Amino acid sequence: MVPREAFFTRGVGRHKHRLQSFEWALRQAGIAQYNLVRVSSIYPPGCKIISPKKGISKLKPGEVVYAVLTDISTDEKGRHIFAGVGLAVPADGQSYGYISEHHGHGMSAKEGADYVEDMAASMLASTLGIQFDPETGYDERKEIYRMSGKIVRSRAMVKSATGGDRGLWTTVVAAVVFVP
Repeated sequence: MVPREAFFTRGVGRHKHRLQSFEWALRQAGIAQYNLVRVSSIYPPGCKIISPKKGISKLKPGEVVYAVLTDISTDEKGRHIFAGVGLAVPADGQSYGYISEHHGHGMSAKEGADYVEDMAASMLASTLGIQFDPETGYDERKEIYRMSGKIVRSRAMVKSATGGDRGLWTTVVAAVVFVP
């Protein structure tokens, strides 16, 4: 199966039990009703990004659904967490792209978005033979990628949250969900 469509989604959940906070995050993301299978980072050639609403309408509850999914949980009050996915697509439309996923703590949503977008674009750039210095900042590398004409677009989606009080677990998820 090679997916023809995909959508980005994210969510946050809070509950006294970690597993249930994960469930609530998946519900907020709109994907709790599927049997999710985590896959690695290849974005198929010709795959089209669609809205979550359109993607969800094409899937059935209980369906086995493939997704690049990342999540993180905390029960520490004040602990800032994030989960993000990034995408980089080649300009030729015939080659595969890359999806990156990462989760952690201490980064803002913007920093997390830049991080996952940078990872996806750098993985794609290296396979396309674009010369770049990995030690330079992402903004500078992004300009090199753009000027090469080989990477048509990149994007990211991140969900961040801060751990609450009263012993609640906080979970954030971010995903690229494939639609057959």
